[in-house]
Amino acid sequence: MSFTVTILGSSSATPTSKRNPTSLLVNMNYKYFLVDCGEGTQMQLRKYKFKLQKIKHIFISHLHGDHFFGLIGLISTLHLLGRDEDLHIYANENLKEVIDLQLKVSGTELVFPLIFHPTNQNEPEIIFEDEQHFVKSFPLNHRLPTTGFLFSEKKRTRKIRKDFLNSVDVPVEEIPKIKAGSDFIDNDGKVYLNKSITSNPLNSRSFAFCSDTSYFEPVIETIHHANLLYHEATFMQELAEVARDKFHSTAAEAATIAKKAMVNELIIGHFSARYNSLDELLSEARAIFPATSLAEDGNEFKIISEKSIIQDNR
Repeated sequence: MSFTVTILGSSSATPTSKRNPTSLLVNMNYKYFLVDCGEGTQMQLRKYKFKLQKIKHIFISHLHGDHFFGLIGLISTLHLLGRDEDLHIYANENLKEVIDLQLKVSGTELVFPLIFHPTNQNEPEIIFEDEQHFVKSFPLNHRLPTTGFLFSEKKRTRKIRKDFLNSVDVPVEEIPKIKAGSDFIDNDGKVYLNKSITSNPLNSRSFAFCSDTSYFEPVIETIHHANLLYHEATFMQELAEVARDKFHSTAAEAATIAKKAMVNELIIGHFSARYNSLDELLSEARAIFPATSLAEDGNEFKIISEKSIIQDNR
């Protein structure tokens, strides 16, 4: 069961020759969720060989350009490719007005349904849910209304032992009950305790995305024990005052949030263009939270289990 996070862009307000503006792609069991869509995102998706049409849900953290200026281009491309499936966008309600105006002035009538879901900047809420997964938005502290997102698998049911199923005639309608934790009683009245006929399921996996924000401890409750956390780290601690003025975080502050939230691993990103080398930001974060990696364009993080994450380059 796949759970990966691919970095498409890791720069802050302006792109560099090596780093695109913010965007990443979450693959939860082959359902693809695009998170932020800075300028050039669709080019990055093509570069790393993702199929645009597989993306059905797009989450925009806030309406600063480096987080959504690539969205109208992506929507236009999907239109020209003849997309016929719904595309869902989760964002501040003002984004709908922006997209509607862009489509209007270009005389574009989309060939697919574009469905907007306004996000709540005041309190956490579940904004997407299916049988296996959910996505929760939560407030951040930035100059504009901004939300983070928690992508999570739902709690899995217990696994029924194969030797039990092979030796005992279990009616189909009893299977869900056993998986949910019930004991089983056969036709002769024999009781099979659930703990003896099932095994513990794998723990559900989660990824938390903290976009632009100052140091903001209220997020800890929502992201607590996430397997993987992305947290912006625009500046080093020597520029902490600048970070506060701009409602951004330092590498040390991102690491402190990760430590207090007891996450397994941290990715820092959204780097200021003033940094040619990111080594010092990484060192600053690792001094507080050793399990820290850099968000570099093309990096893929595979969440194998709650304590196993593998990093690859696409």
